[in-house]
Amino acid sequence: MYEHIGQLVKMLVAGTGAVTGYFWGGWSLPLHLLLWFVMIDWLTGWGAAWMNGELRSRIGYEGIARKITIFVIIALVHLVDRVLGEMNYFQNTVIFFYLANELLSIIENVGRMGVPIPQSLRNVVQVFRIKSEEGEENPARKEEKKDEAS
Repeated sequence: MYEHIGQLVKMLVAGTGAVTGYFWGGWSLPLHLLLWFVMIDWLTGWGAAWMNGELRSRIGYEGIARKITIFVIIALVHLVDRVLGEMNYFQNTVIFFYLANELLSIIENVGRMGVPIPQSLRNVVQVFRIKSEEGEENPARKEEKKDEAS
C-alpha cells in the first residue's frame, strides 16, 4: 500500500520539476529569492491590514492573483528568452524588477505594522513612490506639462 504513495510522490516531484524547467528554465537563485519576497510581502501585508483593522477577503484574493501573475509574466519572458537564445537576459531583468518592487512593499508593510524603519529606507520608498506616480500619469497630461514648461 505504501509503495503506491512513494510512487505518487516521485511522480509529483518529477512533474513539478518538469513544469518548473519548462516555464522558468529551472529554479534559479533569483527566482527562489523572489518566491520568498512574494511570500513575505503577502504575509506582512496581511499582518499590517489585520493590525490596522483593514483586513478584507477580496483585497487578499486580489493580492494573491497579483502574486501569481508575477510568476506568469516571468514564465512568458523566459519563453521570449528561449526564442532569443537562452541568455535569460529578459527573465533576470524582470525578476530583479519584481525583487525591488517586493522589497519596497515589504518595507511599506512593516512600517504600517508600526515597526521602526530607518530614515534612509523611508527615503528610498518615497523616491520610488514618486517615480511610480510619474510613470502612471496620463500621457496627455505629460504633454500639457511639457507645453506649460516651454
